[in-house]
Amino acid sequence: MIIGIGVDLVDIPRFESSIARTPKLMERLFTASEQALKPRSLAARYAAKEALIKALGGSDGVHWTDIEVASEPSGRPVFALSGETAATVAARGITTVHLSLSHDAGLATAYVIAEAHA
Repeated sequence: MIIGIGVDLVDIPRFESSIARTPKLMERLFTASEQALKPRSLAARYAAKEALIKALGGSDGVHWTDIEVASEPSGRPVFALSGETAATVAARGITTVHLSLSHDAGLATAYVIAEAHA
């Protein structure tokens, strides 16, 4: 059963400007391994985290650095959740979170579906 759906779109040049203006955002929004990525990949990960929050119905119990966007060996993006965020997702009965990312033409987008098995 679908618990929630979230989508987010990020303007990559605007995102890059925000990071350049406020460098502390990197530490606040991304895990150490994510911080090494290119701006377009960071923008897609930011969109993924926003889309996850939307799929969860809000940000209560969710912390940016508890959400890491990783990749399976096939390249498929997946969430690696930890801390209070992982506990919040489990408490809501969510057993599977699907993630799709894309970036092109100066935009990054993410789509998330949160599921619970009935």
